[in-house]
Amino acid sequence: MNRRKFLGSVTAGAGVSLLPANATAAEGDLAARVRRYLDRALAAGSPSVVCGVIRDAHGYAAGASQDGPAPDGRTVFQLGSIGKTLTATALARAVCSGTVRLDAPLVLPPEFRIPRKGPRRITLADLATHTSGLPSLPPNLLAEADPYDPYAHYTLDDLAVGLAETTLSTEPGSTYQYSNLGFGLLGQALAFDGVDAMLERRVTAPLRLPDTTTTLRPDMASRKAVGHLAGDPVPDWHDHVLSGAGTSLYSTADDMLRYLGAQLRPERSPLRDAIKLTQRPHFTVDQDLRLGLGWHLSTLSDGRTMTWHNGGTGGFSTCAAFSRHSMTAVVMMVNTFSEETDSEPRPVDALTFALLAELDEA
Repeated sequence: MNRRKFLGSVTAGAGVSLLPANATAAEGDLAARVRRYLDRALAAGSPSVVCGVIRDAHGYAAGASQDGPAPDGRTVFQLGSIGKTLTATALARAVCSGTVRLDAPLVLPPEFRIPRKGPRRITLADLATHTSGLPSLPPNLLAEADPYDPYAHYTLDDLAVGLAETTLSTEPGSTYQYSNLGFGLLGQALAFDGVDAMLERRVTAPLRLPDTTTTLRPDMASRKAVGHLAGDPVPDWHDHVLSGAGTSLYSTADDMLRYLGAQLRPERSPLRDAIKLTQRPHFTVDQDLRLGLGWHLSTLSDGRTMTWHNGGTGGFSTCAAFSRHSMTAVVMMVNTFSEETDSEPRPVDALTFALLAELDEA
């Protein structure tokens, strides 16, 4: 997913250019506003969509569907790369407790050879800010992959082989380059061969996010939306090695609203210090973009900061964004794969940003 291209064409002007011409701050109540964006998501080709918002300390979620029952706040979607912010929060908790340092080098068992370029080793901060120089994926991931479930076959032994074949494109700490591999390794560095249990223990359980998990419980399966690719149903993604990148994580709009509520008011959260650390700028890409730990911090046209992350798997696309200035947040989840083009962002991203901008102005 080319986030730099997306940022360059959309993010800097999100406060203005993403607003539809006829949208004004006086239009309707919150439910009516959300309904317009649900309709636009369906018109863009989503089989179903759910949207959650926080405004004036109140949360609201609603869904819509092309056919059949509409999803709601408890409907389960695959979350995708928004899950990277959970891994970053686990790192921040470890830093705040004094267990690790952000500038500590990446360490794995000896059979996992960490690539190097230049005098400095890859640090945990490099992984959490996408500045490690690592490629997006291990070089040996896709050769034997099922295109409908590309991570499912990959083992720790495969990762050891892949790392031995990996070269860094830039020196660590120098350049932003989005990397699923980097966040997968961050998860393994924090809890080798136990990433999913670690994320539950350190992040989702304290924040009361029961449906944010890689394990699809029976009660969740009965509430899960079916993912789609080009109109056809597709299986969920599964990942036992790089799941710190969010590749196989499930969630709901209700869980994401609780999560975003903690981002807006970290002082009320049991993870207060860790959340604040993830939102603090740790790397500057340019005047429009800085990186927290996991989170992207974009400067809007009016000078305010929008904090965001998007995600996707083979059958789902998601986006979450919030503004600490206006204390508003939006999450949108659709059950279809989509990606940006050279000239247009993914609909779910554009709609999330536009709704946040509209709520900021209201």
